[in-house]
Amino acid sequence: MPLTNRQNYLRTITFGGPEWIPCRVHISSASRDQWGKELHAVAKHFPEFFPESDQNEESFVHPTFPPAHRKDEEFEDAWGCVWKSSINGIEGVVIKHPLADLSKMDQYTVPNPLVTADRGAANWDRARELVTSLRQRGEVTYGGVPHGFLFMRFTYLRGFENAMYDLIEEDPRALSLIDQIVEHNRVLVDQWLSMGVELIEFGEDLGTQTSSVISPTMLNKFFVPGYRSLIQPCRQAGCQVAFHSDGYIMDLIDSLIDCGVTIINPQDLCNGIDNLAQHVKGKVAIRLDIDRQKILPYGDRAEIFDLIAEEVRKLGSPEGGLELLAGIYPPTPPENVAALCEAMRKYRTFWWD
Repeated sequence: MPLTNRQNYLRTITFGGPEWIPCRVHISSASRDQWGKELHAVAKHFPEFFPESDQNEESFVHPTFPPAHRKDEEFEDAWGCVWKSSINGIEGVVIKHPLADLSKMDQYTVPNPLVTADRGAANWDRARELVTSLRQRGEVTYGGVPHGFLFMRFTYLRGFENAMYDLIEEDPRALSLIDQIVEHNRVLVDQWLSMGVELIEFGEDLGTQTSSVISPTMLNKFFVPGYRSLIQPCRQAGCQVAFHSDGYIMDLIDSLIDCGVTIINPQDLCNGIDNLAQHVKGKVAIRLDIDRQKILPYGDRAEIFDLIAEEVRKLGSPEGGLELLAGIYPPTPPENVAALCEAMRKYRTFWWD
């Protein structure tokens, strides 16, 4: 009897011998805005790589842009950070930092995550319903914290340059702020664990194109204790932990693994496929973020097939440990998304055919 999607996924991330490589494609609202009907046709032709909601043409023809993703519209989140985007469907940047002046710390209150989510009201009853629905459908149950949950949140509140000075000077007010952010996230983690989820997602962008944003020494000193305090309860509860970061993070991955991360989600080409094969393969599962800067948007069909084939051969194995995730952003044309799906369909059973 063939494995279910849930069984196959759990075998993949625990090196238990799956029957195929899990593959997913996420089409951004910006790409839906650019190529709506054409991308919907791709999603319908390759339904195994897209969520069920993407079979609905309306979400492609009339995409919605969530807060902080709307062109030229300023948005203030629950933390008091003001965001602005220059492209519909792409998350903007923080342009006003509520704690740029640390003297305001005495009057600042971290939002209550039981009441307020980052960009709207919290709805934990709805979250429990969704987890129950996943469980009833036989799918992997999961939860997560907002992207940019600790290091990035610190920079959002202080401003990047101020945050870097804080770490160098070890300003006690700034270190107290980091502790408060950790405590906020611990409430979120505890909520998800109370629902019995099987996987919790954490995400920060810790890398630039060629190096990490923060040194391993600084990460280990100021942020790894917080990461560990959030991740270890998940592991003690038997919950898998996925950690995403954009950018080059090869110098930081060992620290993340030491915290208890079981699935690492790095970008492929900026970290190097060979680097990932040599230093990460076999230690934890790799959720590989497929190149979105060069080959997917600008390459041809042969280049896309070659990339997927190389990644499967170098990072996959009969035991599992590899999943593929592709985010689609402008100017990626529909024909390249179709080629990606064809390549995934061809190579996802490479180790078992």
